[in-house]
Amino acid sequence: MFKTHIIEAQTVSEIKNKVKETLVKHYVDELPTDKSAKLIIKPNLNSNMNALTGNTTDLRLIAAVVEFLKDLGYSHITIAEGTNSGFYRNKINIIERLKVDKLAAYYGIYIKDLNYSEEVFIDFENNQKAGVAKECIEAEAIINMPKLKTHFETGMSLCLKNLIGCLVGQANKKKTHSALAYNILNINKVIKPKIHVVDAIISMEGLGPTRGTPVKTGMVFIGKDPYILDLIGARLAGVDYHNVTTLAIAEKTGLISNEHLSFIDKMNLPVTFSFKPPKAGPIASFIHSPKRQRYFLAIRNTAFFNKVCSTESAGKILYLTGLRQDIFLHNEMNCERLSLKKQLCKQCGKCATYCPTGLNPVDVMPIDMPPAIHKGCLGCLYCYTVCPYEAIEFHGTAGFFGEQLRQYNNIIKEIA
Repeated sequence: MFKTHIIEAQTVSEIKNKVKETLVKHYVDELPTDKSAKLIIKPNLNSNMNALTGNTTDLRLIAAVVEFLKDLGYSHITIAEGTNSGFYRNKINIIERLKVDKLAAYYGIYIKDLNYSEEVFIDFENNQKAGVAKECIEAEAIINMPKLKTHFETGMSLCLKNLIGCLVGQANKKKTHSALAYNILNINKVIKPKIHVVDAIISMEGLGPTRGTPVKTGMVFIGKDPYILDLIGARLAGVDYHNVTTLAIAEKTGLISNEHLSFIDKMNLPVTFSFKPPKAGPIASFIHSPKRQRYFLAIRNTAFFNKVCSTESAGKILYLTGLRQDIFLHNEMNCERLSLKKQLCKQCGKCATYCPTGLNPVDVMPIDMPPAIHKGCLGCLYCYTVCPYEAIEFHGTAGFFGEQLRQYNNIIKEIA
């Protein structure tokens, strides 16, 4: 009844081989026959914390979907995302920081920040209109690629919530919060991806979408129905779907039927987890209570409040109180080269299993970064981050990447 596939995969070869095989066998008929049709890949690029933190869509998985489409002969493929409005407001380019632009260039496809798109207005709650990117309306097919993670406002973030990234700019994203779950569903009523490919390879538990803890779940979900896939994600994480606001409202409004729930009840997952809940601190919990949030939003959306919050000191206060999840660091990372400390390398091969383009970093080091970049090296630093023996040496300035290392370096090495 519901076309759905669950894949167990952790290494780059497993991800690419199994995902492409599944897509070729079961999902080619969901795509247009015209090979020049406009196709959009919509990942989750929530912040400059890469996929190994559980925050953003894995470059290895994006690469698998791109290769699938290119192998079929499609010529107009765009990776498109309207990145986190806080980074957008601070003029920080998340697409560049995550090296998604380098991935697109490697495969010779297009890249688009939907925050700068032409708007097409759709209906929101309370007689509001919100602008979604024209590219998402005009695309012949969208492949939605969310990240499985808990979320302090909605309970979980998966297929349904990922489409918030189709909204243009901060002003439109703000409008979702007047009735968040309902407006997420409103977006999904208009923008209907043909295929959903869920990144549950390294997921996030706890205070997501940015301040949680990565969990190695080792799976990819593929399907057509976003409600089914979100229900699967909740079940995998051990989360009661009634505590996921988008799913609770979808059931209340009839978008989730008894057929959906019966299908999920009969599904056998390879393994399940018990994710820690996204429990915010006392100040954030008080303000984000449904009884008080609308008053906070009325203040937050004023020009004066936005101006104050754009200062570094105010940003630190908001972060420490839990009212802001992200740290907007303007210092760019400058990686001049990567080299190998041969005396520390145990030839474990871990770095090669995480390279999105399938390089064996040990064989090609030292790698000089742009403009003399080694063909195939994106500069994503997955290899550097996962090396259990710290045999890969970073030369340059860490910049914003230093915050990821501070928060996640040890746990990534442990779970990777």
